[in-house]
Amino acid sequence: MQYFSALKIGQKRVEAAKECLNKFVDNQAMPALALKDTKSNVWEPVGEENLYAVVDESSGFVLTDTSGYILALCDSNGISKAIVQGLNKEKIDSIIESLQADNMQEYKGKVSLPV
Repeated sequence: MQYFSALKIGQKRVEAAKECLNKFVDNQAMPALALKDTKSNVWEPVGEENLYAVVDESSGFVLTDTSGYILALCDSNGISKAIVQGLNKEKIDSIIESLQADNMQEYKGKVSLPV
């Protein structure tokens, strides 16, 4: 796929993921990655599916924000499409409960976050 075609599709998926996440986080979601990192010159948009993932320091990331967790909506490859950061334990638990009630599945692998 050509770069701009993949990017355009990926941007639409990122915007849809951000809108979805905003329903649960009081419009604090930020866009993340629109393209998969394929380590080659092949351009692919992020996947359509939305899975949630909780990122904390036990995930291998050093969070400079001391106020807690990052919640990401990602595709089935763990590519984050929308994120919200600075969530405390009570807030993240409440959001996860709402996501699960909305039948969203958890992603349990390594999450790719924007740098």
